[in-house]
Amino acid sequence: MLRISLPLLIETYVLILLIGIGTLWLLAGWTRKRRERQVLRYRLQCIICAFPFEDKSDDPLPRCPKCGSLNDRPGCGKILRRKQAEIAL
Repeated sequence: MLRISLPLLIETYVLILLIGIGTLWLLAGWTRKRRERQVLRYRLQCIICAFPFEDKSDDPLPRCPKCGSLNDRPGCGKILRRKQAEIAL
């Protein structure tokens, strides 16, 4: 039979409990951040009138529902400049 002292048993139990709680805390934080990113993924703000709106289409240049101006999605800056160049030609 394995002999273990009571203080060592208590320390081991507390350590395992703290590791489990810490792991659950980290997983909950990562899950919350992932959900926040998914919610903010489609949220845009008009560059002209500053109206916040949601656009779930795949259009790289969604129109503002309030003023009708074209808005660039984050990370799609080259597309806007290319479309403006095509319009100028």
